[in-house]
Amino acid sequence: MQDIIKIENLSKSFGDVKAVQNLSFRVKEGDLFAFLGVNGAGKSTTINILCGQLSKDGGRVEIDGNDLDKNVDVSKRILGVVFQESVLDKALSVYDNLQSRAALYGITGRAFQKRLEELSQLLDFGDLLKRPLGKLSGGQRRRIDIARALLHSPKILILDEPTTGLDPQTRKLLWNVISDLRQKENMTVFLTTHYMEEAAEADHVVILDSGKIAAEGTPLELKNTYTGDFVTLYGVDEAAVKELGVTYTALRDAFRLQVSNTAQATGLIVKHPHIFKDYEITKGKMDDVFLNVTGKKLEGSGNSAENAD
Repeated sequence: MQDIIKIENLSKSFGDVKAVQNLSFRVKEGDLFAFLGVNGAGKSTTINILCGQLSKDGGRVEIDGNDLDKNVDVSKRILGVVFQESVLDKALSVYDNLQSRAALYGITGRAFQKRLEELSQLLDFGDLLKRPLGKLSGGQRRRIDIARALLHSPKILILDEPTTGLDPQTRKLLWNVISDLRQKENMTVFLTTHYMEEAAEADHVVILDSGKIAAEGTPLELKNTYTGDFVTLYGVDEAAVKELGVTYTALRDAFRLQVSNTAQATGLIVKHPHIFKDYEITKGKMDDVFLNVTGKKLEGSGNSAENAD
């Protein structure tokens, strides 16, 4: 797979605040790419530069083989962006919102009607077309936001915390749609999220901390590097757990042992079979990776923003 986004030595400061510092990474075509960091880490700054909404201080940005310095309009054709906050007009109907946005891409008349029908079926909003956007629920508005971003069939879909504050049913619908688009159209998805279970599904993850890359790799590579395995042990007393000589945490009905890898877990089981009668082994989670890499927990709410990036 070829690189569809190349960022080399990207830098951006706001006065004394270095929002992005010598940032370099690549995104492969068709990948789900997760871009993680606490608010203020530099995510939104990078996205705004990618979208041509913010000038950079230094470095190089290439999208689908086009240097943004030479052709800034390429980002408008190739990128579809779902921002944290909706950019649609709450006073207008869903239909009027999408019609006016499509016109900006030169999609009018029958071409618009055809695309609207495709998107309304994909995102299940055909019954909402006549309703004012401001009267919709958060989940319904988010579906329209995604439809707006997909009107011009972009090669790259940027999702800036797309599911924050949504109910589980709507989150599942949106991810099913995104998965479908990736399979059928080889769409590249560039994701920022506070939900680590979403990041765990990514092909590649970059963790930002204070404008710099703190870690990157596949979720499995990151888990193997920055967190160990865990053994949850049932039906034993604490005295038996202490015999094992490993770090553990008492749970309500069990003990959670922390081991460096599966090999260490296997060694303990073989050596102490009388203790390991009822147990399960699990990998560390992306939450553990993020905490170990940055020393911070990744938390957010629907109102979080990165205006200080």
